[in-house]
Amino acid sequence: MSTYPASFPEHSPRNANYSIDVELDPSTKTMTGREVVTWRNITSKPTSELQFHTYWNAWRNTRSTFMREWLRVNGGTPEAAEVLSRPPSDWSSLDVTAVRLLSGGATAMTDLMPATRYIAPDDGNPEDRTVLAVNLPQAVAPGATVAVEVAWTAHVPRTFRRTGVIGSYYFLSQWFPKLGVLEEAGWNTHQFHMTTEFFSDYGVYDVRLTVPKGWVVGATGVERSTTDTPAGKTVHQFVQEDVHDFAWTTGPDLLVRTSRFEHPRLPAVDLRLILQPEHADQAERYFLATKATLRSYGEWFGPYPYGHLTIVDPAWQSAAGGMEYPTLFTGGSRWLAPASTTMPEGVTVHECGHQFWYGLVGNNEFEHAWMDEGLNTYATGRAIEESFSPNFDSTRFFGGFIPWVFHDVPSVREIDSDRLAGYRMAATSDVPSTPSWRYNLATGRALTYNKTALWLHTLERYLGWRRLQRGLSLFFARSVFKHPQPEDFFAAISEGAGRDMTWYFDQVYRSSNVFDYAVGGLTSRTDGQTAHTEVTVQRLGEAVFPVDVEVTFADGSKAREHWDGRDRWKLFAWDRPAAAVSAEVDPDHVLLLDINRTNNSRTLAPQATKAARQWAGRWLVWFQDLVMTYAFYV
Repeated sequence: MSTYPASFPEHSPRNANYSIDVELDPSTKTMTGREVVTWRNITSKPTSELQFHTYWNAWRNTRSTFMREWLRVNGGTPEAAEVLSRPPSDWSSLDVTAVRLLSGGATAMTDLMPATRYIAPDDGNPEDRTVLAVNLPQAVAPGATVAVEVAWTAHVPRTFRRTGVIGSYYFLSQWFPKLGVLEEAGWNTHQFHMTTEFFSDYGVYDVRLTVPKGWVVGATGVERSTTDTPAGKTVHQFVQEDVHDFAWTTGPDLLVRTSRFEHPRLPAVDLRLILQPEHADQAERYFLATKATLRSYGEWFGPYPYGHLTIVDPAWQSAAGGMEYPTLFTGGSRWLAPASTTMPEGVTVHECGHQFWYGLVGNNEFEHAWMDEGLNTYATGRAIEESFSPNFDSTRFFGGFIPWVFHDVPSVREIDSDRLAGYRMAATSDVPSTPSWRYNLATGRALTYNKTALWLHTLERYLGWRRLQRGLSLFFARSVFKHPQPEDFFAAISEGAGRDMTWYFDQVYRSSNVFDYAVGGLTSRTDGQTAHTEVTVQRLGEAVFPVDVEVTFADGSKAREHWDGRDRWKLFAWDRPAAAVSAEVDPDHVLLLDINRTNNSRTLAPQATKAARQWAGRWLVWFQDLVMTYAFYV
């Protein structure tokens, strides 16, 4: 891979390699598979067992850990009622039928099936079958390699967690028995949880997918060959080096479009779009968003090295949109997608961004989900702001079919009300350094995505983009094809900033303390030709951050002071010719983590402003249009 800069490794450790044959039978919605997993122990300790994820057993019944957690949050809702009413054919299973140790070639095998057992390392749930342990007759020493053949059958569900089938559209992820990660402390193979995603080692995937002849196939990697069989099927071979997962899609009605990303300083990337027929007119929007991401992320962090990328436009109501896999991701759009909004651009940028933060930098999503989701949410906002501004907020009516665009409401990062509201709701629910799989089920997502994006954006405003970008690119270069830890991230950011930022990470990551600064008092008394103004600012939260305090005077002049923000309160005073009109703490909105901005300012002359009158008029017009639209349809 000659496109790597000098700081990149030439390739991954390639210690978890898969050769897979699988056949899909649409008539029964089943898959029959066989894989040979060649695994090398790259730790300093031997292991006497292997541990496999069998993710699809999470939706085998309602007694799995995933479904218990899901029902704890969603029980009693219409969505839960719909899921619980599904027939058995809509649920999934993954049954391992054979495990053999290959030694001395394919003719000499040791049957390991009697040595298999399901384990529940996280919660001890005896009904959970998402982790399969296999005892080995002989320990695998450090540096040694073992090859194991695994056979299995699986039933494809009506889509759960972005994998499954609707109609004749299949999207298949986490579909094969996949090794966990052996670390120095032992196997890291978490059960499948509602709030977390995945973690695997890097390797080479050589996969042969057998589907009905004429069906379109999109998958991780590059298609190397197609072979028709006498049974009216086609075998599609896809190969990809240096990835940690493999996903694919297939169906008889899918369209294929192609394009190419080119840049004077970044590697070229061939783009392949698997598209729903009703979205044919949106192909160029998918491509533009993908190219914008490859450009922005490549310039900011480092290049995308694989040379190809597959974009999948999922079927309506397939629940398979908005997910990332190596060299492949799913987007999401609607039949009506106004050009002034970011659909499909928003989800495309985010999921393409995961090719960097998750794909190339393989953090543990079970334990540190913020390292990809939160970081990528922050970068997504920045990329959209750079390439797709202006864009506007919108909502949808009548089951999501009819879009309504608020052309007076720009959608920008710093006033993302959903993100701020989500963070404020979850601000004290957990300490973010808690392993992600143990987060509060109802609020964990807000910490992973919203809080992380906000504290990164706050860092950008505090340090400046160039310093933060330097730290992010350092972290990226050092972590490609590795499993970095939070401390690696914090060290790179401090190095890029040129200062120790531990004080900040201690607060936003290692504690649940909140930031809340307020103007507690404002007075301005005129004595002759001089007005004496006093402002009292307060720290109402436990967290500390340096802030500015600004006063605006009646003659239009301003005065600003800097406060380290440590004390519970501080008094500032000015003697000026004009009296004060208003005071504000953090006037530049640097601290986006402030949980209550309504107390950040005070005024001595409240009045309806021109801006307020304009906004009130616009809301009245929107309401009138909404009522008229509703009247038309009823």
